[in-house]
Amino acid sequence: MKTFLDSSAFAKRFVDEVGSDKVEEACAQASALGVSVICVPEIISALNRRRRERALTAAQYAKAKRCLFDDIRDADLINLAERVVGSAIGVLEGSPVRAMDALHIACALEWEAELFVSSDKSQLSAARRVGLKTHAV
Repeated sequence: MKTFLDSSAFAKRFVDEVGSDKVEEACAQASALGVSVICVPEIISALNRRRRERALTAAQYAKAKRCLFDDIRDADLINLAERVVGSAIGVLEGSPVRAMDALHIACALEWEAELFVSSDKSQLSAARRVGLKTHAV
């Protein structure tokens, strides 16, 4: 199954938190893994926030970053092409979600994902509205 993970879900692969086990399950069952190009800077931002808050040590940050880049090599990275931006606008006009959430959904649509994985309830609702099968983590 072509499985698309938004940043909130993909980050659970690198920081152990509620839902990490569900993400690992979804990844194990995926025939292909897709993420948006914006996923990498969003996760790096979240990891750095945790480091500033002293929830991650420098060594834990370095390991998580290394694992992120290792995983990205095996994933399909969906770029923000003009069609994706147009699709994101449609998502924003139909659902009360943030712009970045709409871009993730639009990337999943562009990639023709068979499953959209997120921990954001409003994003999952918006993804279902545009016809994506969803999985909450």
